[in-house]
Amino acid sequence: MLVQIRPAILMIVIMTVLTGLIYPLAMTGIAQLAFPRQANGSLIEENGKIIGSTLIGQNFTSAKYFHGRPSATTEPDPKDPSKTIPVPYAAADSGGSNLGPTSKALIERVKAEAKKLQAENPGVPVPVDLVTTSASGLDPDITPAAALFQVPRVAKARGLPEAVVKGLVLAHITPRLVGVIGEPHINVLELNLALDALQRHR
Repeated sequence: MLVQIRPAILMIVIMTVLTGLIYPLAMTGIAQLAFPRQANGSLIEENGKIIGSTLIGQNFTSAKYFHGRPSATTEPDPKDPSKTIPVPYAAADSGGSNLGPTSKALIERVKAEAKKLQAENPGVPVPVDLVTTSASGLDPDITPAAALFQVPRVAKARGLPEAVVKGLVLAHITPRLVGVIGEPHINVLELNLALDALQRHR
């Protein structure tokens, strides 16, 4: 019986070392050498301080900044751990609302968001990604249409010509990968940092 068990145990040990230790260390080492920025979380630094990642959205609420997609992430309520409270872009608790298209709560929230945005920019169709959450709740990107929709508000809040803000938006559009993969998008954090830099140098 030991003759049959020994190869099985040996195989488990060998495969555990290969796939659980050597392979992950090798891949980590290659990633650190070939793609160090991406391997370390695609972090963004400003004045030597880490202010975010291009991979995780942030909750911008000021009129002076472009806003990302709504986020449905939650965290435990400090007052009652058995309940949760909305905490947009909570990276430790990624997830969507899981509300279906017939959900009354979802319909009411989307209608309220759309009404607020229509008042901000009358006569312009509201881009869908400004009123719907992503599956992760951490989406760092918006469509060019969603960014252009916000140009009048941002320009007014900062006292900048709309043409200047619009030019900045257009300059930050990331096209489809090799022309066919994905959709054109704009990273909200990078756009807002460029907006701050533009105003500092005017």
